[in-house]
Amino acid sequence: MSVAFRLNIKSGILRIMAIISQLRRHQSNLRKCHRCTDMIGTPVVGNPAVSPIMLIGQAPGIKEVDIKKPFAWTAGKTLFKWFAEIGLDENTFRQQVYMAAVCRCFPGKLAKGGDRVPAQEEIKHCSHWLQRELDILHPQLIIPVGKLAISQFLEVDKLVEVIGKKKQISINNQLLDCIPLPHPSGASTWHRKEPGIRLLKKALNLIRRHPAWQSLLK
Repeated sequence: MSVAFRLNIKSGILRIMAIISQLRRHQSNLRKCHRCTDMIGTPVVGNPAVSPIMLIGQAPGIKEVDIKKPFAWTAGKTLFKWFAEIGLDENTFRQQVYMAAVCRCFPGKLAKGGDRVPAQEEIKHCSHWLQRELDILHPQLIIPVGKLAISQFLEVDKLVEVIGKKKQISINNQLLDCIPLPHPSGASTWHRKEPGIRLLKKALNLIRRHPAWQSLLK
């Protein structure tokens, strides 16, 4: 093994350690955020994974706040079933993909039932946390889950317009791919009937074939 090769390996390891350190500091600060007074509980964060992929959800539910990790309840079971079908089980996914969200705290329940959609002011307050993660990681692929998350990156009126498609977007003058997924909520029937079934399968195949996803399977 040449000296140059050993130095390259050492440089790569040091770079990864530096990014992990940045993510841990970032998440430590994020957990202390209580800016949105109508939100419930403390912010939910995932593993500080140095990854070419970012999964971006909408906002945690009350179970995620209690368990202290994203997609930890019913919707998560469906989501990780999808990802298992294309090669990554839940534990591996959590370790290798950075999981973020539009809002990191539970918005609370509506009087008529169901989770409250975060207000625009709350989304704005939380946006700098997501922007910082994008700055640190420079992902090759983002996977927004649900219409609220998708709309932060793409214009979307109906899900049929964006699910099953790969879009190239620019963030901080960097080009990256965006492959949206529908929200896996049990309250939604979109992904369980046509054309949702077909478009979901198409989206998962696009993710499976993406170089960033393939790099995690090696």
